[in-house]
Amino acid sequence: MLLAVLSGFLLAIVAPALHRISGRYIGWVLAILPASLTVYFASLIPDVRANGSLVLEYAWMPGLDISLNFLVDGLSLVFALLISGIGTFILIYAGAYLAGHKYLARFFVIMLSFMASMLGLVLSDNLITLFVFWELTSITSYMLIGFNHEDMEARKCALQGLFVTVAGGLALMAGLVLLAIMSGSYSLSEILASDMALHEHAFYTAAVICILAGTFTKSAQVPFHFWLPNAMAAPTPVSAFLHSATMVKAGIYLMARLNPSLGEGELWSQALMLFGAATMFTGAYLAFSSTGIKKVLAYSTIMALGTLTILIGVGTELALTAFICFLVAHSLYKGALFMIAGALDHETGTKDISRMGGLRKSMPATAVIACLAALSLAGLPPVFGFIAKELLLESLLEAPFWSVGLTVAAVASAVLIVGVAGLVAIKPFFGSTANTPKTPHEAPFGMLVGPGVLSLIALLFGLAPFLPEGALLQTAVGSVNGSPVETHLALWHGVNVPLVLSMGSLALGLSLLAGWRRIQPTLYAINTSGARFGPEAGYFRLMEGITIVAAWQTRVLQNGVLGLYLLLLVAVTFGLTGYTLLTKQGITLALDLTDSHFYEWGIALLLLAAAVFASATHSRLGSVASMGVLGFGVALTFILFSAPDLGITQLLVETLTVILLVLVLFKLPEFVNLSSPFERYRDLAVAAFAGIVMTLLILASLDVQYFETISSYYVENSGPLGHGRNIVNVILVDFRALDTLGEIFVLSLAALGVLSMIKLKAEDQHKP
Repeated sequence: MLLAVLSGFLLAIVAPALHRISGRYIGWVLAILPASLTVYFASLIPDVRANGSLVLEYAWMPGLDISLNFLVDGLSLVFALLISGIGTFILIYAGAYLAGHKYLARFFVIMLSFMASMLGLVLSDNLITLFVFWELTSITSYMLIGFNHEDMEARKCALQGLFVTVAGGLALMAGLVLLAIMSGSYSLSEILASDMALHEHAFYTAAVICILAGTFTKSAQVPFHFWLPNAMAAPTPVSAFLHSATMVKAGIYLMARLNPSLGEGELWSQALMLFGAATMFTGAYLAFSSTGIKKVLAYSTIMALGTLTILIGVGTELALTAFICFLVAHSLYKGALFMIAGALDHETGTKDISRMGGLRKSMPATAVIACLAALSLAGLPPVFGFIAKELLLESLLEAPFWSVGLTVAAVASAVLIVGVAGLVAIKPFFGSTANTPKTPHEAPFGMLVGPGVLSLIALLFGLAPFLPEGALLQTAVGSVNGSPVETHLALWHGVNVPLVLSMGSLALGLSLLAGWRRIQPTLYAINTSGARFGPEAGYFRLMEGITIVAAWQTRVLQNGVLGLYLLLLVAVTFGLTGYTLLTKQGITLALDLTDSHFYEWGIALLLLAAAVFASATHSRLGSVASMGVLGFGVALTFILFSAPDLGITQLLVETLTVILLVLVLFKLPEFVNLSSPFERYRDLAVAAFAGIVMTLLILASLDVQYFETISSYYVENSGPLGHGRNIVNVILVDFRALDTLGEIFVLSLAALGVLSMIKLKAEDQHKP
């Protein structure tokens, strides 16, 4: 399993070399890996069906008790099979679609890393590991969306997707940490197996909000849906993979994965139903009102993501059965339709549906595959999408909350999606032949094999639903439910309410499709005017606000004046420290000066006078001399309090410092007054404040001792262990030998650097 997850990263390393060797067959060569992974994951199905779940553990850092754990159950296995299975055809398709592209090798490096990141995400058992793979999908998708980096629009859309998903990722990280605190474990398998009532925990609301913020941004739920259609700036193979089996399904996966633990609370279920319903209808409406075929498919993906979210929120056994069926059906038909969309663009030179027509004559195989996939999109028999749609309607009719409203939203969305399916399958291929920028012809085999196989699988699953049900579907439903579930799939259940609603949506959808040319311009105008106040407009206003704030703080705070940097650093640091000291510790001054001697007062006054003179004098030499007096006064204090070693060291350092500064002063220009009187008094106030806070902090720390002092240990062991009577020397040479060695090394390195600079300067002076 560890090799299976990491193999994509390993293959990505050698992909450029393989591209040079295999040439135009690179897609077929690289597809061997995901095909092999599909076979491997399929081989785990019997074990998962027999045991329910498998936790595979690999020791990573045994000494620190850190391991890489993978959770394999019905849910993770369904996602792994979709990722690797559809990924096989995506790589083949990409090799044909991008044939001859100068950055093709780079594309495969990123795509393989993207696939491996997604596999790691759905198979991880540890919350932290899952989050790492989660962020890797955001980074790799950013590079894929902006793959055409010379296009400013592609870079802009990639950055938008990155900002939205990474912002949600930060919230998700907080949510996962809260979940671990609530459950007492970072292991998903342990969290799912626990019988703790997490919805009763004090952190439940905060954890749910943070987790849903991460999943909603990733899976493009309203109001974060705007980034997904803009991600269509990516090459079509990326769009096909991103929409069918990866990236946007990551949020859906995590909601389904955590449903057994968090689904008992009403906040979880009602939030999913509310946002899911809004997303479902919004996606369906925007899909029907668009003209670009990739945008149409992208918005229909938003509809599907909203539908999946609703089904998780409803949470009944029937709804979760519909969830898995709809997940599989959508992955199959959406991967096929996006690859068909790429074939149409590749062979006609346009993405605009309104400029296509009559292509069935020149692209017959493409037309057949598109119609078969569109049947599943519309939810019509005999494909698997019909079974998923029937289960969807039936589960919403029996929903414990908001049954009528959810059903109405689902039927309205189904009407629009029937129209969308017609736009994708009927408009380009039937009717009168339209003039396209390129003379259309059939797409290469490499671009048709993927959508063809996926469409046939959808047809096979529809005609024989016992195949997916008996293999893995029932186990996957049990994983989302948290307990075993009995399922029964059939293509025909007789005439019932879901069938009547489905047929009604078909009739209304075809009516809308017939009038699409008349109503689409009006819908487009409404969307354009409404976009000025939509969430995407809010995103751009937020980015403009960030830019304004950045410009202000650069102009005011980070303006290159080092004195201002130091002033702000000191003011903020000591301000926060003083506030904490005042509120948490309090200030109690209990100074006992009865044992003080006159010479101690003399040294203190000398230190104060030296500090004031050094700050006030305009003479550099006088300032350096005053600082020297300050250092010598500190050395005298050390000597008086029985620390002669420290005193001697201080004398040597101060003497050397004064000599070096005096030598440097001869090379500096005269003093210039660059600050106003206000600025000087301001700096004085901040300096005085920092000094007072530091003094109070030191006085407060004198009475605080959390641990027994270590000095007694050194006193007792300097002789027996270090064989020395000078305790300070023994500490430096024996007890802290490595620390002292490091300091000597740093000083030696600095001396060598200075010597090198002096020699270089001397050599430059002797050059003719």
